[in-house]
Amino acid sequence: MARYESLCTASQGLALAPDLKRRLDDVTYTLCVTTGTRQLDQALAAARARLAATAGAATASVSATASAAVATAVPAG
Repeated sequence: MARYESLCTASQGLALAPDLKRRLDDVTYTLCVTTGTRQLDQALAAARARLAATAGAATASVSATASAAVATAVPAG
């Protein structure tokens, strides 16, 4: 995602250099393959959804770990 967005930003307002176009095509292909889609807009939506789910899972894991640490550190009163 970040690489695709970076390449899009680099290509805005410019004539697309052959090297930049090849890199953009490569990252577009990779996004489609890794998300199991055939269209760029679908690949971007799927990648964003996966990133959001991963971020949510990581946050939940950190929260659960922190809660467990507090529970074991605080003596029962």
